[in-house]
Amino acid sequence: MSRTRIAMLAALALVAGASGTSLAAAPDDIGAAAVPCTVDYRVQNEWSTGFTASVTVTNNGAAKSGWAVKWSYAGNQQITNGWNARINQSGSSVTATNESYNGTLGTGGSVSFGFNGTYSGSNAIPATFTLDGVTCNVDDGGTDPGGPGEPGEGDRVDNPYSGANVYVNPEWSANAAAEPGGERIADQPTGVWLDRTAAINGAGGRMGLREHLDEALAQKGDGELVIQLVIYNLPGRDCSALASNGELGPTEIDRYKSEYIDPIAEILSDPKYASLRIVTTVEIDSLPNLVTNTGSRATATPECDVMKANGNYQKGVGYALNKLGDIPNVYNYVDAGHHGWIGWDDNFTPTANIMKEAATTEGATVFDVHGFITNTANYSALKEENFSINDTVGGKSVRESKWVDWNRYVDELSFAQAFRQELVRVGFNSGIGMLIDTSRNGWGGSARPTGPGASTSVDTYIEGGRIDRRIHIGNWCNQSGAGLGERPQAAPAAGIDAYVWMKPPGESDGSSSEIPNDEGKGFDRMCDPTYTGNARNGNNLSGALPNAPISGQWFSAQFRELMQNAYPPLS
Repeated sequence: MSRTRIAMLAALALVAGASGTSLAAAPDDIGAAAVPCTVDYRVQNEWSTGFTASVTVTNNGAAKSGWAVKWSYAGNQQITNGWNARINQSGSSVTATNESYNGTLGTGGSVSFGFNGTYSGSNAIPATFTLDGVTCNVDDGGTDPGGPGEPGEGDRVDNPYSGANVYVNPEWSANAAAEPGGERIADQPTGVWLDRTAAINGAGGRMGLREHLDEALAQKGDGELVIQLVIYNLPGRDCSALASNGELGPTEIDRYKSEYIDPIAEILSDPKYASLRIVTTVEIDSLPNLVTNTGSRATATPECDVMKANGNYQKGVGYALNKLGDIPNVYNYVDAGHHGWIGWDDNFTPTANIMKEAATTEGATVFDVHGFITNTANYSALKEENFSINDTVGGKSVRESKWVDWNRYVDELSFAQAFRQELVRVGFNSGIGMLIDTSRNGWGGSARPTGPGASTSVDTYIEGGRIDRRIHIGNWCNQSGAGLGERPQAAPAAGIDAYVWMKPPGESDGSSSEIPNDEGKGFDRMCDPTYTGNARNGNNLSGALPNAPISGQWFSAQFRELMQNAYPPLS
């Protein structure tokens, strides 16, 4: 009984000390309304090595269709089993999320759950609780409107790019400036790719994560600044393309967590960097593979079947979202492929669903996701200006053309806006924003068409007018004829947080021939200009540039071609 009384008093003291109201105050009470949520943590029973506890959370904010309560222990408490919630623990951090039957939590509503745990020494009551990122039992004068439509996500703003400069990576900038004419774009912001564990501390003489963050603080000055990081090291990474395979095997999820995500989270949570807006792009080209390249599909690979069976893509993404989402100034954007991958009916909703699955795995919730990014490191045109998906030629829809091939989208902007709505429909927050990577999708130069093609057939109409000049929309490696796209900019279109250059122009997608390396990166024939293709590109030539180095290394010829074919053109 004594432990129960102490727990109750502690919870009451947190509320009364902050707002002058009791824990049981009605939600429409003026004092209680300013407390966005209250948590009553009670130790019901305790013995020398274990305890039973119950938690009741009351929501004073907007009604919810799903919830997550988080806290951290000061001691060595370990939860062994629970009820009425899905409870996950990582170190001292605990996350309890709703079951399928108790996700609804109205304004003024409460929900309770319980668990058993072990401990030794002290069994102190946690000092702080959050509900969907909002600190409970504290009067902050009302809920913070920040975050992707969910009240009170710390100090997050709705769009991190608005009113902010974006970090210029000095290493990429130096490479760009060293090329003839490269100084014209050397001041553009690009993503920092953490594509292996060694990249965290710096590998091959390159800057590590702390060095980039320190440089970002120097660039920030008195204003706001976004730094863009690419989280890219899943077990069995990129199961459908050898050029971007990684260092971790399919089963090494524990190494991913402890050797990769945990060290990144530790660095990002350093108070020294709290003034930065840190945008993370989480695991490029991972989750859509589980939809499009598995099972009986012609594009399936044994490697993707393995990853679908073991669930380590979902677990890895969920763990990253959970750990990084706990840091108040981190904005997680999950990679969502591109229209030439996900735009077909068979792929569209299943991909949204698997992203929801990942975002509710390993303690993550949909509120750990600020938005999504499309076209990362890809070439899909931002806007096809010479035709639309609604056009018909000779009684045939554009969708029936060989190029569109029954896709519902012809360009990246229309896809990103539509996929955002689908993600909201399957359960993501209505305030999520999209990023579109425009680093290599300009398709300018003399080959850029100025109007639609001949109306002889739907194919001549599309072939003569399409801005995306790839041989096939499935081609992805060091594409010949590509150009720089729209320059990075904030809030360029409805639902779009920013156009970004997440993929640094001039860094290779993969080598044209096999090159031994210590980065775990293989040789993919799609990077070989002589390759005549496979099911994923309609058995066409790869369209790749020759003499390319391994992925991530500087490719001067590609960079010069991107500048030459830039659209809008470089001045």
